[in-house]
Amino acid sequence: MAEESIPPDVAKLSFEEALAELEDIVRRLEDGSGKLDEGIKAYERGALLKRHCEGKLKEAQARVDKVVLGSGGAQKVEPADIQ
Repeated sequence: MAEESIPPDVAKLSFEEALAELEDIVRRLEDGSGKLDEGIKAYERGALLKRHCEGKLKEAQARVDKVVLGSGGAQKVEPADIQ
């Protein structure tokens, strides 16, 4: 099964925008007051938003490097240990 691509309307969102929308969807789903079809569509959108947020976090982690002074004053770059 091919991985579903993230639609342009989700891809254009910043991490913060996507996370806020995802939190809103979770609140609505937890409330359980909507119709089943609406809940399924919201869940599907939430899954896309989650994947988008995870991708944004991976991008940020890849960009965050830690400069460490090595022996003899040489600098080296190490990936940040973010978890």
